[in-house]
Formats: sequence, C-alpha cells, structure tokens
Amino acid sequence: MKKRTPAAFLLLYAHRFISLRIRTSLSLSILTLCLALTACTPATNSPQAMPPGIEPTEAAPRNAAKAETGTGSPLSLAGPPAPSTVQQVAPPSAPPTPAPAPAPTPAVVPPEESKIQKKPKSKSKQPVAKTSKETSGQSQRLTLSQLVRKYPELLLLRGSAASGQVALTFDDAPDTTFTPQVLDVLKKYQVRATFFLVGAQAEKHPEMVKRIVREGHVIGNHSYSHKLFTKLSDDLFQSQVLQTQQTLKRLIGYSPRLLRPPYGEISESQLLWASEHGYRIVNWNVDSLDWKQLGQEKVISNIITNVKPGSIILQHSGGGPGQDLNGTVQALPTVIQTLKSRNLKMVTLPELLQVSKQLD
Repeated sequence: MKKRTPAAFLLLYAHRFISLRIRTSLSLSILTLCLALTACTPATNSPQAMPPGIEPTEAAPRNAAKAETGTGSPLSLAGPPAPSTVQQVAPPSAPPTPAPAPAPTPAVVPPEESKIQKKPKSKSKQPVAKTSKETSGQSQRLTLSQLVRKYPELLLLRGSAASGQVALTFDDAPDTTFTPQVLDVLKKYQVRATFFLVGAQAEKHPEMVKRIVREGHVIGNHSYSHKLFTKLSDDLFQSQVLQTQQTLKRLIGYSPRLLRPPYGEISESQLLWASEHGYRIVNWNVDSLDWKQLGQEKVISNIITNVKPGSIILQHSGGGPGQDLNGTVQALPTVIQTLKSRNLKMVTLPELLQVSKQLD
C-alpha cells in the first residue's frame, strides 16, 4: 500500500465529514417534505380525528356529508387515516327530509287598488226619507206666486172687481221730501190712500206720521228697517214687525192690521205666523216701478195700462238717500184724474178689502 501523507489524511476526513453533513441535511429535508405532505392529507378515517366514543364507521357518513356540502374545515391537521382490515359497511341512509315549503308571499296591492277594495263604489244610491225639518225648510222656499196660489185668502194682491174700486198705496214713508208733496196732491183731489210706514223712519219723523192720520189716510206696517224678510229667521222677522207696531201705536193710537213685507217677499212660516196673529198681508197687482226713479210719463203708463177694478196700486212716497221720486209726485195728478174718468173710485185698503184697519 502506498503510504499516505498527513495532508492526504486531512483531505479524506474533510471529504467524509462534508458528505455526512450533506446526507444528513438531505434526509432532514426529505423528512420535512414528507411531514408537510402528510399534514396536507385529510384524516377522514383517522382515529385521532374522531370524537371519543365514536367508531370510524359511525363518523364516516357525517364527515362525508360535510365534505359534500362544504361545511367542514378545508384542511385537517390530523395525520393520514390508519389502515383498517375491518370492512366498513355504511348504515342505511335515512330518507331525505323534504325541505319545508316556502311561505306564500303576500301580494302587494297598489294604494289605488287597495282603496277601491276597501271602499267599493255603490252603483246606485238608496233614497233617503226626508225629515220633517227638511220638509219645513222646503216649504219656506216657496216662491211668492206659489204662496199666493196656496194661501189666496192670506196673501192678498187685489180686491173685488165688482166693487169698482181701486186703492192707491205708498211705501217707505215717511220722509220730509216726497211724503209732504204726495199728501198735498191727495188733499187737493180729496183722495184717501194707504201708507205703509217703516218703523225707524216713523221714529225720525213723528209729525209726518200724525199728519198722515189727521188727513184721513190709513197706515200699515212695512217692517222696522226694511229688511228682506226671507233672509231673516222667524224670530228676527217677528221682531221687525212687533217693534214697528209699538212705534206706530205710540204715534197713532192703534196697532195696524195691514202688513206689507219689504219687496213683497215673505216665507211660508212668516205668512202663517202673521195670519195667526191677526195681520192681513197685502201686496199689489199694479206696480208703478217708480222706485226705479222713472219719469212722469213712464209712471203714468205703468199704472193706467194695467189698472182694473179691484186693483191695488204700488207707489212710493219715501226712499233711500239720494233716491229721486219726483216722477211719482208729478204723475200722481194725472193718475188720479184718469182713474176718476174711468169711474174707478179710489179708497183705502180696509175699504177695498173689507177689513179693519187695526188689530182687535
């Protein structure tokens, strides 16, 4: 054998040491790799992965179900499954439990349709019986012509044609402008007439009221402040009448029976109340329309064209502020003369209607 030098021995030992270290490192690397691969293998049948007291055959279906549904953990830290020589028989699977049927979703009804369903429209309305108050309210709305037809003895428009008489009547007196002029004409032609006085005006001009009576004329009630009766309650209507009665009785000594509504308008209930208390409601059938401030000729025409025996003629001897009644005053002489020429006697309303001028 060839004799080795110390340097050769040193080199040989260094080579062996390095080779051993390389094999050791390589073995450790391989072992590490194997452990890593083992850790990645799922332990489906490993006894360590099962809860205590449960055999591998019982746990298998549950783990399999988890794997299928994906509810189990994706990775298992247990080692590979241990070999088993016992043939595993899977227990008979129970029939699948049917999933509960989903509850029906309530239908969403739009707001408009919902309203229609809640409040269906009725095809026809049932007639409703009228109450006594409604019937009474309807009766109060009768027109003047309807009232005349219904109560011809209570609401008077004319007298008897057989008498050959007519009546001159003057509303809205007294005042100090036109009433004295009308009285002067009547006195001149010796004609007596009927004056329907407004209570408030009578209180302002008491001397004119007394002159009317002194010269032989008759006075009637024309409300206290010339309010439209059909716009008043029955209580206010009665107040208008009674207050005027008190004023006139104080001035002329009696309570007039004759009552003329302003504008000729009155309700059924008011008419009945007045009649029950002894009043005679008197309107007219010949209207001079002098309240429109007509001229003399037009006033004459309106009267003479329409007058007949038994007629009640409407004129005015007082008016509102600024109202011009000169046409009435100027037409009156011609009217009187024409009526006399036709043999129509001019009388007061109590004479024409055959009633008393005052209440009992």
